[in-house]
Amino acid sequence: MEIFSERKIIEMLRQAGIRPSIHRLSVLEYVANNRTHPVAEEIYEFIASKYTGVSKTTVYNSLHTLVEAQILRPLEMGSNTTRYDLAIQKPHSHFKCKSCGKIFDMNLPADIDKMAAPGFRVESTDLHFAGVCPKCIKITENK
Repeated sequence: MEIFSERKIIEMLRQAGIRPSIHRLSVLEYVANNRTHPVAEEIYEFIASKYTGVSKTTVYNSLHTLVEAQILRPLEMGSNTTRYDLAIQKPHSHFKCKSCGKIFDMNLPADIDKMAAPGFRVESTDLHFAGVCPKCIKITENK
């Protein structure tokens, strides 16, 4: 997993035409360097632990700005919460464990776009799996 330095994160923001405020930097840094597919509340808790006085509205506004700039992408994984992922990664799918709730990145075949019917042009792929992760399988087998 690539670690994104503050310099790289500032560069990403500037290339997207976004002013690199401390809150936008913190939101992007958290999502980019903690590939846990966090919800807004987790991001807020992290930033609030670093910067007193930050509001949830500031975090939500920063997330909205980063999604609009296509730096982050929202993940809808069948729950009522939106999770966030770094958009500049190579295309991949996601697996949500029904037991622990964690979301894992999964590789896609290189020729996934060839699965579309003839005449269609694939511009994005969003594939989600659900089941039980290896750690949770071990836990249930040892009971």
